[in-house]
Amino acid sequence: MIDNKLYEYMQALLRHTPTAFTRYKYHDIDWGSRLVGITGPRGVGKSTMVLQRIKRISSDKTSLYVSADNIYFANHSLTDLADDLIKEGGSHLYIDEIHKYSGWSRELKQIYDTHPQLNVVFTGSSVLDIKRGEADLSRRALMYEMQGLSFREYLKLFHNIDSRAYSLDEILDHKVIIPEIEHPLPLFRDYLLHGYYPFALEGGFAQRMAQVVDQTVEVDIPQYADMKAATARKLKRMLGILAELAPFKPSIDNLATEIGVSKNNVPDYLVYLERAGMIGLLRDDTSGMRNLGKVEKVYIDNPSLINALTSAPNIGNIRETFFYNQMRVNQRVCASKVSDFVAGGYTFEIGGKKKGRQQIEGIDNGRIVRDDIESGHGIVVPLWCFGMNY
Repeated sequence: MIDNKLYEYMQALLRHTPTAFTRYKYHDIDWGSRLVGITGPRGVGKSTMVLQRIKRISSDKTSLYVSADNIYFANHSLTDLADDLIKEGGSHLYIDEIHKYSGWSRELKQIYDTHPQLNVVFTGSSVLDIKRGEADLSRRALMYEMQGLSFREYLKLFHNIDSRAYSLDEILDHKVIIPEIEHPLPLFRDYLLHGYYPFALEGGFAQRMAQVVDQTVEVDIPQYADMKAATARKLKRMLGILAELAPFKPSIDNLATEIGVSKNNVPDYLVYLERAGMIGLLRDDTSGMRNLGKVEKVYIDNPSLINALTSAPNIGNIRETFFYNQMRVNQRVCASKVSDFVAGGYTFEIGGKKKGRQQIEGIDNGRIVRDDIESGHGIVVPLWCFGMNY
C-alpha cells in the first residue's frame, strides 16, 4: 500500500502549480508514450511542466508524482512503488530528479518490462546520460531536452505578452511583430539580466542562482562523473575562470595549469559543464554532426548566468552568448571562419547598432545582427528578434 503522505505531497504541489503558462517543450512531448525522460539544467522548469501535465490531463486517482530524493525511498524502491501503484489502479507515475536515486536506470527498465500498462515520466539533470546507466534505456525511453526561457517565453511569463514563435527565415525577413510592445529594448535588457530562469519571478534571484551553480557543480556533475570533493572544487574553479574569459578559444594546457589537473581531464570537464547547462561549446562544422566538431570558443551558457557569475560582463560577450544560446534550440550553430556564427545556411556577424558590414562583404547569405535597434532592414536584423524563435 502506498503511503498516503506521497499523495498529500503531490496534492500540495498541484495546488500551487500555475497553468496559464507552459514551456515550449510541453506540446512537443509524447506524453502517451510508456517511458518519457525530460532532462535539462537546474531551474528551467522541468518539475513545473510535469506537475502541469498532471493537473491538466491526468486524474488524481490514477497518477502519482514523487521526487526521487523523498525520504520514502529510504525504505522502499522505485519498483516497490510501481508495483503498489498498479495494484491500487494507478496508470501514470511521474518521478522527478531521477538522478538522485541510485540504480535508477536498472529499476526503470524493470518497471518498463514488467508493467506495460504503466506510463512513466521522469525528469533528470542534463548531465544524465541514459546510455551510461546500469541498464540501457535508449531503446525504451523517449528523451527530451529542455533549456531555459526564450525572450518570447519571458514576455509571456513575466509580462503576459503573448506571441507565437517565429522561424529563422521569418526573423530574417523582418516578420517578427509584437503589437503590444512599442519599444522592445527595455524588456530585452531586463531579460538579459535574469529572464532565462523562470524562478526569477519568485525573488532572491542572486541567491537562487548561486544555489543552482553550487548544486550543479558540487553535486550533479560529481555524482554523474564519480568525482571526489577535491575534484569538484577544481571544476568550480574552472567555471570561475571561464566566466571571466568567455567567449574565448580554450587552451587545454593553460586551463590544466590554472586549476591543477592533468590536461587529459580538461576536455571531459568542459563537456560536463556543457551538459550541465553551465557553458556552451561552439564547435566548427568539419564533422557534419552536432557536438562532434573541434571546439572553437567557450561561452557561458546564457546571459543571465553570465550576470550571476561576473560583476561587470562585457556587452559584446552578452550579445554573442544570447544569439548562440537562443538559436541552438532549433538550429545547428557552428563557428564561422570569417565571422561569428554559421546557422541555417547563413553567416552571422553580431554587434551593436553601429556594427558595419565589412566582415561579411562578399559572403553569400551574410547577415548583420545589431543590438540596440528596434527594427531591421535588408541584411540587418535586430538581436532581440532571435529570442522569438522558440
